[in-house]
Amino acid sequence: MLTPFHLAYNVRDLDQTRAFYGDVLGCIQGRSTETWVDYSFFGHQISMHLGEPFATQATGKVGEHMVPMPHLGVVLQMDDWKALAERLKGAEVDFVIEPSLRFEGEPGEQATMFFRDPSGNPIEVKGFADMERVFAQ
Repeated sequence: MLTPFHLAYNVRDLDQTRAFYGDVLGCIQGRSTETWVDYSFFGHQISMHLGEPFATQATGKVGEHMVPMPHLGVVLQMDDWKALAERLKGAEVDFVIEPSLRFEGEPGEQATMFFRDPSGNPIEVKGFADMERVFAQ
């Protein structure tokens, strides 16, 4: 059984953060103060604190793409991934990498999409038809 991870990082504006993580992504807000807010990020705890976000660069070569590093993300069942992709498209989120399938026909076949939160923090969401294949070689 997987246990939730915890990740804390900086954001520039808590109101924009709440609107994005709560309204756009549909995450459930937890505790907060005037300087930070917690969310359940698909069952994992993320804490966003006011401050300057970490620097990122597109240095991660994955398949045909150069992905922003570092980034955070989550792996979803394919149906949940598809529903989230439609939700993000409906919210007119600007994708770094549009929802797509990579490694098609290979053991690690997965759907992926990359986007940024309002502070520029990169997020990847992967989708697997078979969660037993997440670590397949």
